[in-house]
Amino acid sequence: MALRYDEAIDYLYSLINYELQRPARYTPDVVSLERPRALMAALGDPQEHYSIIHVTGTKGKGSVSAMTANVLQAAGLKVGLYSSPHLQDFRERFRINGEMIPHEKLAALIEQIKAVVESMPGLTWFEVTTAIAFEYFAQESVDLAVIEVGLGGRLDATNVVQHPLVTTITSLSYDHIHLLGNTLMEIAFEKAGIIKPGAPVVSAPQHAEALEVLERTAAMRGSPLTLVGRDWQVIPGVTDVNGQSFQARKLIFPLSDSSSLPVERRLGGEANAFWIPLIGQHQVINATVALATLDHVRAAGFSISDEAIHAGLRSVNWPGRLEIVQRDPWMILDVAHNAESATRLVEALTTVFPNQKWTLIFGAFTDKDLDGMFRALLPITENLILMKALNPRAFDTEELADKAHAMGFSGHIEAIPAAEHALARARELAGTHGHIAVTGSLSIVGEMRDILGLQPLRAAYLDNETVQALQSAAQG
Repeated sequence: MALRYDEAIDYLYSLINYELQRPARYTPDVVSLERPRALMAALGDPQEHYSIIHVTGTKGKGSVSAMTANVLQAAGLKVGLYSSPHLQDFRERFRINGEMIPHEKLAALIEQIKAVVESMPGLTWFEVTTAIAFEYFAQESVDLAVIEVGLGGRLDATNVVQHPLVTTITSLSYDHIHLLGNTLMEIAFEKAGIIKPGAPVVSAPQHAEALEVLERTAAMRGSPLTLVGRDWQVIPGVTDVNGQSFQARKLIFPLSDSSSLPVERRLGGEANAFWIPLIGQHQVINATVALATLDHVRAAGFSISDEAIHAGLRSVNWPGRLEIVQRDPWMILDVAHNAESATRLVEALTTVFPNQKWTLIFGAFTDKDLDGMFRALLPITENLILMKALNPRAFDTEELADKAHAMGFSGHIEAIPAAEHALARARELAGTHGHIAVTGSLSIVGEMRDILGLQPLRAAYLDNETVQALQSAAQG
């Protein structure tokens, strides 16, 4: 008798799950590529049946993956996207041309590989989940798949990919430091583990110590490195509540190597203008990283028109990233979960909503840099409502309150663990003309989207008439 969807998911969640309980150490004896390689071999190595874009990073890897996949879809290709974690529905992790895997298909895949999994003791939840994604994309005959790393890169289960079309490394900063390392060089070493011999590499702008590791690794493996900010120029444009414009262009000669050249030779042709429905200057960088990645996909022989690139960026669907879900009062959801991403959130909020104080709904996990997040967020916060995410790694609200007090926060604090009650209280405190931000973890944002009745895998801005009008005008 075939497994029902709920039975299949229960079986999957019975496996070792490091998303719920992080491993004590990130070493080959705990997190190993031997198990996923053996599993993929037993399944016939489905990941070798289509082209793959492999993406890692600390911040922005999900946004870059979503933009890249959406452009490829706009170009008429059949595109798989594997990402993690999910916000509301587990099936968000497995997408083809923007659609989640059907319930019955996911159940069938779990049933298909169950016997193989049970013959290989020690396989983890993420290793099996990754195998399901690779097998699903093979069975559905995708043209390409965008594969997002789960954690790190070097030892991540997705790193069974041996021949990526291109590898992409987004902005690196401090996160999971107890697993990946206490310095940017150590973190970059783990991320650079996805670089494969001869395969081109695209990187976002990086701190010098991280860039040194990426450049050294790429050189050792004969992998040409494209660096945004050196090989691609980014020019931010106008930002408002609906999105932002920017310009980007590939440089004929890298800026760092061509100071003696006339500017017209250094920069090449005119910069192309783009528009994205995402807020925050960091998303302009992410979009340019996606453009540089797509340039390599084009070079590999895939047909991607300029029109597809513009259309794909204009219509990218990526919920929970500075997502405006309400305007009376203003309410923004953002999955910032480390100090760097919290800083980017504050920069975006102060740009779009200058001189405003916020009612902040916040919850975080115990393995995160709470001090760094609060250091960024508390100065713009008037009312602090503390939630506890539905995850064993979540901080208790009392711990969060103690930390806020210890850091000198003098505003109003309430501990309201349940999301529904936290939202109701935030609306009371903000009033009709106030501003509410929900952040700290993907779990918190996912819970809030459920309560607000927002459809999984559909950003609220896609239903915004103003944004749709802007998109139509741009297409015209």
